Amino acid sequence: MLTRPDTPGTSVAGGDVTITVADGIGTVRFGHPKGNSLPGALLARLAEAITWIGKDPAARVVVLRSEGTGPFCAGASFDELVAIGSARQGEEFFSGFARVILAMIRAPKFVLVRVHGRTAGGGVGIAAAGDYTFAVAGASAKLSELAVGIGPFVVGPVIERRIGPGPYAAMSVDADWRDADWCERHGLYARVFPDVAQMDAELNGLAGVLAASNPDAMAAMKAVFWQGTEQWDVLLAERARMSGTLVLSEFTRAAISKFKAR
Repeated sequence: MLTRPDTPGTSVAGGDVTITVADGIGTVRFGHPKGNSLPGALLARLAEAITWIGKDPAARVVVLRSEGTGPFCAGASFDELVAIGSARQGEEFFSGFARVILAMIRAPKFVLVRVHGRTAGGGVGIAAAGDYTFAVAGASAKLSELAVGIGPFVVGPVIERRIGPGPYAAMSVDADWRDADWCERHGLYARVFPDVAQMDAELNGLAGVLAASNPDAMAAMKAVFWQGTEQWDVLLAERARMSGTLVLSEFTRAAISKFKAR
């Protein structure tokens, strides 16, 4: 196993992003002590890491995972949300999620996502941006944005593309947990397993098969999977501006403070 010293993997903002490459499988790990939430600096490093490994010929397939045994991803960092002081700062923060999604869908190799626990908000977007997403039975998902006064604008396009407009609208309007069976049934998760051990066995098996497969064929398949997303740079930038403006409202600030106090 090789840990690349010259990669963007590093500790930032109380969290970290690391990259390892072994037997043709590139693994990107992210972690944060607050439920694997994603502050802006961590989002930037994650996007850089995915872009970097997408260009590394030693990695023929990518596994994206988070640390620990708790949540897969709690979504946006509430500490940063309450600290946003201008529409420009808000736009920049939400653009971080756009960059991660774009890095995932534009990497010229399959990205397998490992969801070992609950995921919310931006974490649902990461699950949806995977080409094949594994999850355990306890990996419930929810879009909590409306509950804190904004909306799932940046992650919306990739989630809607993955599960369809009806289920996406339902998740957005009714900001409650959907269990893993619901997520598998609607295509957010490709497969759901009873526990982490079984999930990892299947994930490692598929990653090994893909690492030995034709990289040109996989790159062509990936391009077909995400055909029609060529203008998402513009679309997601517009969505980031929407969220960046809404987060400044008195309603949203009060909602976020109340949510943090739970």
